[in-house]
Amino acid sequence: MTFDLTQLGAFELTTGYRKKAFSPVEVVKAVLERIQLLQPHFNAYRAIDAETALAQARASETRWTRGEPLGPLDGAPTGFKDLLNVKGFSTRKGSLASADSIQAEDSPPAARLREGGAIILGKTQTAEFGLKGLTETRLGGVTPNAWDRQYASGGSSGGAAVAAALGLGILQVGTDGGGSIRNPAATNGVFGFKPTFGRVAGYPHNGSLFHIGPISRTVSDAALLLNAIAKPDARDWTSLPSDGADWTVNLESGVKGLRIAYSRNFGYLIVDPTIVSVVDRAVARLADLGAIVEEVDPGFQDPAEIIDAINSERAIRLRKDIGEAGLALIDPGIRERVELLERQTLNQVVEANERRLELGILMRRFHQKYDLLASPVQASLTPRVGTTPQTPFAFPFNITQQPAASIPIGFDANGLPIALQLVGPQYGDAAVLRASAAFERAQPFPLRRLDSLRDL
Repeated sequence: MTFDLTQLGAFELTTGYRKKAFSPVEVVKAVLERIQLLQPHFNAYRAIDAETALAQARASETRWTRGEPLGPLDGAPTGFKDLLNVKGFSTRKGSLASADSIQAEDSPPAARLREGGAIILGKTQTAEFGLKGLTETRLGGVTPNAWDRQYASGGSSGGAAVAAALGLGILQVGTDGGGSIRNPAATNGVFGFKPTFGRVAGYPHNGSLFHIGPISRTVSDAALLLNAIAKPDARDWTSLPSDGADWTVNLESGVKGLRIAYSRNFGYLIVDPTIVSVVDRAVARLADLGAIVEEVDPGFQDPAEIIDAINSERAIRLRKDIGEAGLALIDPGIRERVELLERQTLNQVVEANERRLELGILMRRFHQKYDLLASPVQASLTPRVGTTPQTPFAFPFNITQQPAASIPIGFDANGLPIALQLVGPQYGDAAVLRASAAFERAQPFPLRRLDSLRDL
């Protein structure tokens, strides 16, 4: 019973609470026990506040007993990536150079979830300042893959993806500035969704590449989480106005008639044959479900230089925030990257933004013909601990600010997950979620049960 409670989805929690089959206190205790068991081996969390989580659970239980829950996620145990501020926790951003001071206010998504009664367990591990696709830092140590601890978990939302995969919190909130939700979701076999830029408000603001979104075991859980956090906030002037959308509504609509473009390599990437084979089968399944699939490349060249130039702003801000003394404390590879980004000239930044404009227009026109673009997420198989998983299919859509999902579709010969990426037009979040849910119904996502430490 205790183990089973950690494996329930948000819909199942709500049903159980309403029927009084179990309580928020029982669920949170079960999740905390599982964290205590697995945290020493997987290091998914940077900080946990069990006492406060249990106090929140008792308050939630009282509300459910009275029939007055604050929302559908009242009593749902949730983790937050340690790039996002959560009241009562420090925000260390995976770095020894960060201040270990307690935050006095919530970031917008934390505020929205707290208002809805969700239970905030703690802060999940992140790559240092989110600047690497590998969750291994001097501050937090190594967060290994949920399926095999010899392999990398990816990043920068590695802790969130591992926690989601292992049942260490029903819902996880991550961030994605260049694949940082989809990279670890792919390598850990969970669903990761990067909404359209501005759909989820952020503060402090982290630039025009930075998206906040859910990582979960199911599409429906991600949609429920999006319902709670996809709201504007006065602190983020780029946040989209609320249109009252219920992101769970169209999940049962299927993919029949959807026009899906499929590209194996975007015309310029080298992709491992195993990944191509597994993704081919997944796309064929979408066609079997009624989607109209056409093999076609989106038509852009490698945009890596664009994202580097845009990130120069982030590098300059980082130096300002932590100073020279802080730079001396960060990972040498990240420090080198910061210094490289700072050397971008004004002409390079202007040219990059012009190319960004062209890419955005190209994709707008592309989606006049196609509802979705399908591709791999990974270019190579998940590497051993210490090496960054390669997910170059992800970052173009931070440049264009489009919604994109990572969907678990199978495994490689090492038993490590492989993922499919589905990309929608800007503001086309519903279509991505709809197609993801259709695939999940046809091929349910694998669960990393890990009933005991004997299974490690």
